[in-house]
Amino acid sequence: MLNNQKVRLMTKLAIYEKEDGKEDIRLGRYYRIDYVRYQILKTIVAVTFGYLILILLTILYNIEYLIAEAVVLDYATIGKTILGIYLMILLVFGGAAGIGYTIKYNQSRKKLAKYYQLLKRVKTIYHEENDSAATQESPEYALFEEDYFEEE
Repeated sequence: MLNNQKVRLMTKLAIYEKEDGKEDIRLGRYYRIDYVRYQILKTIVAVTFGYLILILLTILYNIEYLIAEAVVLDYATIGKTILGIYLMILLVFGGAAGIGYTIKYNQSRKKLAKYYQLLKRVKTIYHEENDSAATQESPEYALFEEDYFEEE
């Protein structure tokens, strides 16, 4: 006989596992600080590559001017400006990544807690069904039960 509550719970679990569950279960393997640090590190690497590409494209765009004025350019000021802009961009993107991935991790943990709670309910239903099936269908248990009550 089908247990409608069990079917509903298992359907919810299957839908969750198919949609958000894979990502949440993967995130559940990390501590929050490890996950956030890893994501910030990936963000820093991506920002660095993007900034280097931007600098390279700017140099290529202005190559004629740079060659003509190579002797009179103040390279120290240019370097400090490039480094300052890079650090500001890195700070903004790193901070945004830290905040964003912390929020994502916390939401994932909440959903994962609900998922495990539903799993626990399904497990309880299975145990209840198995216990009731064992008491109703097991002749050994029935004999034991009859003997127990006769002795009193």
